[in-house]
Amino acid sequence: MSNTPAPKPRSDEIARVAARDAAVVCDLAPLRVLAVAGADAETFLQGQLSCDVKGLAPGTCRYGSFNSPKGRMLANFVLWRGPATGDRFEMLLPGDIAGPVSQRLRVYVLRSKVELTDVSADIRRLGVGGPTAAAALGAALGAVPAPHEALQVGPAILLGLPGPRFVVLVPTADAETLRAQLTRHATAAAFDVWQWLTIHAGVPVITAATQDTFVAQAANWDVLGGIDFQKGCYTGQEIIARTQYLGRLKERTFLFHAGLPDVSPGDRIFSSAFDAQPCGTVVNAAPAPGGGCDLLAVLQIGAQERGDARLRAPDGPQLVSLPFPYALPAAKAPRGREA
Repeated sequence: MSNTPAPKPRSDEIARVAARDAAVVCDLAPLRVLAVAGADAETFLQGQLSCDVKGLAPGTCRYGSFNSPKGRMLANFVLWRGPATGDRFEMLLPGDIAGPVSQRLRVYVLRSKVELTDVSADIRRLGVGGPTAAAALGAALGAVPAPHEALQVGPAILLGLPGPRFVVLVPTADAETLRAQLTRHATAAAFDVWQWLTIHAGVPVITAATQDTFVAQAANWDVLGGIDFQKGCYTGQEIIARTQYLGRLKERTFLFHAGLPDVSPGDRIFSSAFDAQPCGTVVNAAPAPGGGCDLLAVLQIGAQERGDARLRAPDGPQLVSLPFPYALPAAKAPRGREA
C-alpha cells in the first residue's frame, strides 16, 4: 500500500462541494445593476417588460424579460423595488448585455420622465447560496428574505431567489465589512459557482451568446413567473401571447450534465430524433462538483423525450439528463387541432 498522501482538493473544488452541500458566498461582479427612475418609470417599464411592473410592490422582486418585437428574449433579469425607493426600479443582469440593453431601452423613452443609469460602481453584488444558505445569511446578518422579497437590512438590500439563493446588494463603502461577516458562515467562491447554483435552480440566464434566440416560454419564463399574461401590451407581447394561447410550444429548457469541462453558451445540441439537424442550444454551463459541467439548454421536447441528446455533433458527447427542480406543464396541441 502506498504511503503517499492523497492530494488535497483544489480550493475551487472545495467551493463547488460547499455549494452542493452547505453554503457559499460568491462575488457577483460580472453582473450589473441598472437603475430605472423617474416619475414615469413604472409606466415606461410596464410597456417594455414581460412582468407586471405595476404589481411590483415596494420591498419585492420578481423575474422579468425584455424582448424584441418578434418576441425573442433580449435579456432576462431580477427586477426589484426597494422598501423605500419610490419611483425607482433596479434590475440585475449580465454585464455583457447590460450596456446594449440599456441603450435599446432608451430608444423607447421618448418624452417620458425616465432616467436609466448603470449604478454598478456604487453597489457591490454578492450571492449567498446552497442548502444551508438561509442559515448562513441569518447568522451573518440576522435576517433572511422570503422568496421574491427585497429586504432592507442596514445599508444592504437582500433579494430572496429560488435555489435557495440570495443576492446581497450593499454600498461599495460597506462591502468589505459585510463580506467578512458572510465568509464567517459560508465558503468564499467564484462567480462560476453562483452560475452552477443558478443552473440547478433551473433559471436560464440570457447572455450575448443567446440574445434574440428564444421565445420566453422556451426558457421556462412562464413557469418561473417572469411573464404576466393579464397585464396588457408590451414589446414582444403579441408573439409571446400567441405562443401561449394559439401555438404549440416545441421547446423547453432542461438540465443536463456533460462529462467535459469546456461547454459554452451557444453550443448546439443534436438528437437522432432530428437526424443531422441541431435541435437545441446551450444557454448556461458551469463546472460541476466532481468534474465535468452542468448546463441548461433549450431543447426540442421531442429530443428530450428520445433521451439521446449529444453536444456539438450528432456523434458528440452524450448529455445526461438531470432531475429538474420544478415541474414543467404538459405540451398542449394548438387550438383547433384537438381531437
